[in-house]
Amino acid sequence: MPSRSHPTQRQRRLGLELRKLREAAGMSAQEAGALVNIKAYQVSHLEAGRVGITPGRLRTLVCNYGCSNQGFVDALVALTDERDKGWWEEYRGALPPGYLDIAELEHHTRRMRTSSSVHIPGLLQTEEHARAIFDEAIQPLPADEVELRVAHRLRRQAVLRQPDPPRFEAFIHEAALRMQFGGRRAAANQLNHLLGVSEQENVWIRVLPFAAGGFPGAGQTIFYAHGAVPQLDTVQLDAAHTTVFLTADQHLENYRGLFKRAEHKALSPEKSREMIHAIAKEV
Repeated sequence: MPSRSHPTQRQRRLGLELRKLREAAGMSAQEAGALVNIKAYQVSHLEAGRVGITPGRLRTLVCNYGCSNQGFVDALVALTDERDKGWWEEYRGALPPGYLDIAELEHHTRRMRTSSSVHIPGLLQTEEHARAIFDEAIQPLPADEVELRVAHRLRRQAVLRQPDPPRFEAFIHEAALRMQFGGRRAAANQLNHLLGVSEQENVWIRVLPFAAGGFPGAGQTIFYAHGAVPQLDTVQLDAAHTTVFLTADQHLENYRGLFKRAEHKALSPEKSREMIHAIAKEV
């Protein structure tokens, strides 16, 4: 069982799901360990994402836990793959771990949804817009760290241009479109960039106009990554000085409902492009 000094969100999620299955089966860590010839403390490390597990041992565990959902089991097995060391690992130790976890989530999902009321979503930001946002950090960042964060954000965007890219749905409030981070020219460039990206088949931009009134999730920036199966979906929220990941079944259900409600409030992609174009002309 290989050890990890810095488990990723994906690795921690595997451990969490295994712990949930074990507890639902009413089995102790010692009993679980006996099934695959490991100690109770090793089971604890596994469930914390600090050590890995082979596909064979995982299937033995979940079978004995009584899990009969083969699609879910196969999705858990896919999480054991240690060979997938993505480009984001180059930033390990240089940027907060949450930045790397978000890039990893984006890499593995087939569908992403986001809702933003003040900022343009990171996957749709221009370099100017991203730099202006980082320049406004509560605690001013050193220039070299700003450049690192901008480079990381721009590199994340390649996921939308890769062969067979994931579907990306962005609900953007009109307020975010009218914010002029970096000045008028930077704001105009950002809006024109949105118009260009919205032409991609895998990118859907939906504007929540002021006229729609209140909308669900107002005040939050929400990222919803769909897993291989619904049980492995993940919600990511931005918070001061940290990144929050939600995986509980009730949280996932709540945010699925939030996006359904947002769909009824938002303009269609076509009407959204018209509004973005009109605001760009004003700028």
